[in-house]
Amino acid sequence: MKKLVATAPRVAELKDYEDRPIQSNEVRVKVEFAAPKHGTELADFRGTTPFINGKFDNDWKVFVERDADEPRGIEFGDLPIGNMFVGTIIEAGADVTEYAVGDRVCSYGPIKETEIVNAVDNYKLRKMSREASAKNAVCYDPAQFALGGIRDANVRSGDNVVVIGLGAIGQLAVQMAKKSGASIVIAVDPIEKRREIAGKYGADYCFDPTACDVGYEIKRITGKMGADAILETSGSVQALQSALKGLAYGGTIAYLAFAKPFPAGLWLGQEAHYNYGKIVFSRACSEPNPDYPRWNRKRIEDVVWDMLMSGYLDCSEIIDPVVKFEDSAEGVCTYMDKEQEKSIKMGVTFGGEE
Repeated sequence: MKKLVATAPRVAELKDYEDRPIQSNEVRVKVEFAAPKHGTELADFRGTTPFINGKFDNDWKVFVERDADEPRGIEFGDLPIGNMFVGTIIEAGADVTEYAVGDRVCSYGPIKETEIVNAVDNYKLRKMSREASAKNAVCYDPAQFALGGIRDANVRSGDNVVVIGLGAIGQLAVQMAKKSGASIVIAVDPIEKRREIAGKYGADYCFDPTACDVGYEIKRITGKMGADAILETSGSVQALQSALKGLAYGGTIAYLAFAKPFPAGLWLGQEAHYNYGKIVFSRACSEPNPDYPRWNRKRIEDVVWDMLMSGYLDCSEIIDPVVKFEDSAEGVCTYMDKEQEKSIKMGVTFGGEE
């Protein structure tokens, strides 16, 4: 059997592996569809992940800790690639009661031909029908962060909403904002393909930040009022500056990006002070949730799963392109890394949904 791994910075390969026997609380799943995560996982793939106490050294496989008197290396070996998968249970442990052989499921895991998952008291292992969309299912993770951002930005009916960065999280946030009753939804991304998809699924205006002054355009479209809520998913310093400029007085920026250190260029005077805005650092997976105890991560996960399985959210064009598993190493290097303008979130098929 094969699994997709990174063997060096920006190098992906399919490698052989052997499954271990499952434990009594586990199931074995034959995978039919999967997807990587184009944000934080891309940083791992490139060897540029921002660590608090250290960094990868030049050979990428060794993480150098900086919190000791003398830095010491930790060998990581091959790095698994992949975030979500869909498949069918082909073996179940003796203690598994909520799942059975033949159930179609979705969960977290790397891109490989089989997965072994804890199936006892594990609400992250989701059952799904044979007819349900695998493309929607593998957007389960980004949908959680999109909903967290929508809630943290306090998006309400009639609001003017801006979404900056149109990867999977941003695309889903556009859909959620429009379905929440936003009066105007503005989508921002330098990649034309992503702007086109956002326009089809709820964005009233789409802007290329390399071709215009986004903050000015937000104010122009909203009659100088500005945006009530802005979701920033890109991590760009220019994007945050545009958000500060385009924000309405007393509006909220939900900052979803996991940004690297900013260079010069962020001006927290001028518009930032005059607009009297709020910046909320939004993470759906952090507990306690801002609306605790009514909301926690499990509730967010339950809600977005229902949205995805019911078809309320449509990921049919977010998962694009779809490559065959045997071509997935080349696909990651191309669509996730080198030629991002051709992709939003890459899908991998094992002979199932195309």
